[in-house]
Amino acid sequence: MPQPVIVALETSTEACSVAVYRDGEVHHHTEEAPRRHTARLLPMLEAVMAEAGVVGSSVDAVAFGRGPGAFAGVRLAASLAQGLCTGWAVPALPVSTLAALAHGARRRHGAERVLAALDARMGQVYCGAFAATEEAGMALQGEEAALEPGAVAGGGPAWFGIGRGFAAYPEAMPATGAGCDPDALPEARDLLPAALAEWRAGRTTPAEAVRPVYLREGV
Repeated sequence: MPQPVIVALETSTEACSVAVYRDGEVHHHTEEAPRRHTARLLPMLEAVMAEAGVVGSSVDAVAFGRGPGAFAGVRLAASLAQGLCTGWAVPALPVSTLAALAHGARRRHGAERVLAALDARMGQVYCGAFAATEEAGMALQGEEAALEPGAVAGGGPAWFGIGRGFAAYPEAMPATGAGCDPDALPEARDLLPAALAEWRAGRTTPAEAVRPVYLREGV
């Protein structure tokens, strides 16, 4: 099966991040740019696509961080992904922001069981537990949720914690005996393992069906 060309976008947190997958190689750029995502995202994408030697007509799909995360950031990635998919006539590959964090924990730390958490403000975290699999890299265990830190289940000797939910509530979050990376933010390159698995399984989303996932509605 030929390798697809996938563009990836992640803006759900303070990090503004883009990546391009081509011929098994990943070109990427991430910068922490609070409140500057709208200004930075397209120039970053154009630069990384040029570095990868990719033009819109050669792209097969657009992966994006579907949330959860900051509402404005989640909407930005979803709306740009929808626009690019429409313009390039390609499908979308929505990927959980928490799954991207979990893949980052595996890539950087070799973690096999990951508790991912982002600061959701209002005294809550967005959280999800993930375990390594051969098929999709990191598979969600149970459901993602918006919870008070003290209500987060999981943790223990075999688990690795990642994400700024741990930095925001260090005393209340579950202990993770395999280590913790509390300063990590999701990156676009870490959307790619799940996006590739979805592509190979034929599970894509048409542009008109692209939707962000907030977990906490109506706020």
